Amino acid sequence: MSISPTFQSVKLSSASIDLTNGIETSDYFNVDLKRTEGCEMDACFAAFDRDADGFLSIGEFELICRALFRNDRGKIYGVEEKQLREIFDIFDLKKDGLLDLQEFEVCWNRWIKVCTRPRCAFLIVDVQNDFISGSLNIKQCAAQHDGSEVIEPINHLLDTVTFDAVFYSLDWHPVDHVSFIDNLHMREVDESSPVPQEEAKVYDTVTFKGPPSLKQRLWPRHCVQDSWGAELHKDLKIVDNAIKIYKGTNPEVDSYSVFWDNKKLTETTLSSQLQDKGATDIYICGLAYDVCVGATAVDALTSGYRTILIDDCSRGVDLVDIEKTKAMVIASNGVIVTSSQVKAMVEGRDRRPELGYKLALEIKQSLKSQSNNNRK
Repeated sequence: MSISPTFQSVKLSSASIDLTNGIETSDYFNVDLKRTEGCEMDACFAAFDRDADGFLSIGEFELICRALFRNDRGKIYGVEEKQLREIFDIFDLKKDGLLDLQEFEVCWNRWIKVCTRPRCAFLIVDVQNDFISGSLNIKQCAAQHDGSEVIEPINHLLDTVTFDAVFYSLDWHPVDHVSFIDNLHMREVDESSPVPQEEAKVYDTVTFKGPPSLKQRLWPRHCVQDSWGAELHKDLKIVDNAIKIYKGTNPEVDSYSVFWDNKKLTETTLSSQLQDKGATDIYICGLAYDVCVGATAVDALTSGYRTILIDDCSRGVDLVDIEKTKAMVIASNGVIVTSSQVKAMVEGRDRRPELGYKLALEIKQSLKSQSNNNRK
């Protein structure tokens, strides 16, 4: 979307942005940002300060966004007027309608640096035998997707893109797991259940008696610990130093997300591992798109990560639910891409405004918490 004419507008080419004294601001987003301290920060600020009044106006900030949010071919991504104003206001700490050098440093260090030099984790969800050719082969589900089709594009990404961390998740269920339909007799179904125990079939959702009561979708027995079905597919590349995350290990609660079980009772090790790696961005794909992949993406967004779903590296159970998953991710400022777009994004050459906006909202929350703590 175009920016309102009430903002200071400048006609910019797709190749470069020429500001003052022949300085191209796009150069600032392709240098070693660790060196932009002291006088170098002053020089950068001056490059964006077109009228040299010692402040950045909303119009000058628009120039920053136009330089920042573009793909590797120089195409500029538009930023919605409302979002542009909201991002500007986050860094306008003094609330005077302008950014001074001190405020710009916060913007540069906490926002621009991450947008241009993200730390990226690749999370490959549940590419296991049972989901591809075993007891819960998703080809037998409504969407009739072939789970094996994710392996080649995932392997290509592992071969061609340098991620800061790679994770593989595995469904890892005990034999008495609550999700298995053949274990239905082991637990009492609540009277409020939408499907009574004697009529329940595979893929139905029942409510087990509590406390607390538990809604559970029933699946065929799958991914039992230490079984062939629980193994990662033999054709999936396993890279050195990758981290495996096991989920669904509690017999009494299912775990779609790689972050949490479905009742948010127990956290996996994923959050702490991501923090250790300093990850800012998570690229998520695998099986099944509308179940474990989708649940993981939602939790990644809720946890504050810039989240990217890789469409052609994911396959799902139900076409309608896959579309719902996509809509939910987009509505939460996540991005859905194809594998061919990942390398440029990981390398900071393709910078999406949705991810910039998501980061700005997280910074806003962090600044608010910091301010509240300072008042105590």
